[in-house]
Amino acid sequence: MPFKSLGLRAELHRAVSEKGYNAPTPIQRQAIPHILEGRDLMGGAQTGTGKTAGFTLPLLQRLMSSGKPEKGRRAIRALVLTPTRELAAQVAESVDIYGRYLPLRSTVVYGGVKINPQIQKLRNGVDILVATPGRLLDHVNQKTADLSKIELLVLDEADRMLDMGFIRDIRKVIALLPRKKQTLLFSATFPNEIKRLANELLNSPALVEVARHNPAAEGVTQRVHLVDNKRKRELLSFMIGSNNWKQVLVFTRTKHGANRLSKQLLTDGITATAIHGNKSQGARTRALADFKAGKVRVLVATDIAARGLDISQLPHVVNFELPHVAEDYVHRIGRTGRAGNEGEAMSLVCVDELKLLRDIERLIKRDIPRVVIEGFEPDPSIKAEPIHKGRGRQQTANRPAGKKGATARNKRQPSFKDHANNPGRPGRRARNRARHAR
Repeated sequence: MPFKSLGLRAELHRAVSEKGYNAPTPIQRQAIPHILEGRDLMGGAQTGTGKTAGFTLPLLQRLMSSGKPEKGRRAIRALVLTPTRELAAQVAESVDIYGRYLPLRSTVVYGGVKINPQIQKLRNGVDILVATPGRLLDHVNQKTADLSKIELLVLDEADRMLDMGFIRDIRKVIALLPRKKQTLLFSATFPNEIKRLANELLNSPALVEVARHNPAAEGVTQRVHLVDNKRKRELLSFMIGSNNWKQVLVFTRTKHGANRLSKQLLTDGITATAIHGNKSQGARTRALADFKAGKVRVLVATDIAARGLDISQLPHVVNFELPHVAEDYVHRIGRTGRAGNEGEAMSLVCVDELKLLRDIERLIKRDIPRVVIEGFEPDPSIKAEPIHKGRGRQQTANRPAGKKGATARNKRQPSFKDHANNPGRPGRRARNRARHAR
């Protein structure tokens, strides 16, 4: 199905063609007709599915159809809420690209940067506002953003906004909007809080579900490298150098860990920079721009970068540490293998993380092949210690067998003997399922 069949304006079709797209993705093919009809929509879609264009294109067309833009100062008629600054910038860029031949104005507001330039743009008048919830409420409180004329509301990555604690802010924003409006809600998952929000907001919505049956990204080759915790950095540098990787996105759990790892890679002769929530917005923007331009080989990131980053043809993602939440693994590796491209996702897993690995494999309904690199074989005598999730508590390192606390004496801890002796061997549950299937 070509884009022409969706009934988009000539100006939009021209912009899409210049972008190099000929056929819509499944989410675009299903969502755009409903949005053009003026229906509310509930969309289930992960990142990398073309979701942003799926709501941006019809949003632009709807605004043009509802009347010509006012001259001079304009009222904000469309609002797109996103969870992160990076995603807000990405959506705003899409609005600019697809709306380049339309007389519509747009801007983006988010925290971490000076508010005065944003105020000036809002005073000049915009038709479309892309925003993060906190900074938008700052503008509302300063009376620099009037939301009383909103015709179309988009909540992008609603589940991520829930995870980040933005639901209360979202409800405050919604209370400021007209009751009569078109609302589009997109989410990769639908926890109960998101379902309740959808029931409150949406009026007889069309439901579009294109989330993959297997939540792990298609086109991504996944591997687990079993290694002792203290040798992870050494193995990462070896993999980057020996394979001559030019662009690698590496995930850590903590901001401090991201800073430390990027500095260590620099001492190994590998150009690297870090991106996380403690960095100023300017520093984050520069780090991402340098990475995209090839000025640095490695971008070390916390999960703030797991969603919303759009890096075309990113070949390699490495989980230096596995995330505590299995769903975050899916979002992390979804940074590669996008738009039909292939990619690699590698996880450096120490004995402490074997339980986290099992949780991930249960979620994606598959066993990830284990690979032990010669010279980096894990010590089978090392036993697992729990990884604390509490704030301010240090993650415990691997320790040799024999130094047992009360918990360890009463409960056998997993070791690499359970995993490394036969890399890639299916887990017990998988073997049982296969046995019953025969």
